[in-house]
Amino acid sequence: MSIFKNFFRSKSNNKKEEISNDNRGKYMPQVKLPIDESFTINFKANGGKFLYCENLNEVFENTNLIFQENNWVDKSGYFYDKNLKERFESLDLKIDSLKDATYFFTTCENLIADDGSILISSHQIAESKLIEFPNNFIVFATTSQIVTNIGEGLRQIKNKNAQKIPTNITTIKHFKDLDEKDFLTYGSASKNLYLLLLEDL
Repeated sequence: MSIFKNFFRSKSNNKKEEISNDNRGKYMPQVKLPIDESFTINFKANGGKFLYCENLNEVFENTNLIFQENNWVDKSGYFYDKNLKERFESLDLKIDSLKDATYFFTTCENLIADDGSILISSHQIAESKLIEFPNNFIVFATTSQIVTNIGEGLRQIKNKNAQKIPTNITTIKHFKDLDEKDFLTYGSASKNLYLLLLEDL
């Protein structure tokens, strides 16, 4: 059974677990969460919007819901990945240039559990900077892309692309308006980001 099914069970069950965790002694070792659960918690804490999908039909349904919620039905999007564009052809999405698009539809390299960030590279954004993309991102990823930390993500990129390692590797971590006074996030590109996460394990 998928960890995400456990994660989204009733609030009453979650409440019971929280109480039992609070009763642990302060010298007891921390309970280590599974990486998929850890990613979900950190991603949502960063302001990301998370949509878990058991199959491709649910992915398409949730994509339509995103468009309806944001009034993007008549708006155009930008796809850099041709395979992704073909995969979503059945939705009859309006496609435009990067400069004129309302949203950017993309894949990613990995999902980083320990800080809830999205690891991307030139495979997704070519040599462009994040600031050049629309404020709205829709990321399509699978549960097998979740890794513990950025080091593991970088190793996977290297192993998958032994002949030619992609350039422009970066992470997107902030998915809500940033406080300009917060120096820790200075220079970060904040994106209104939806994650369509397909179960493939």
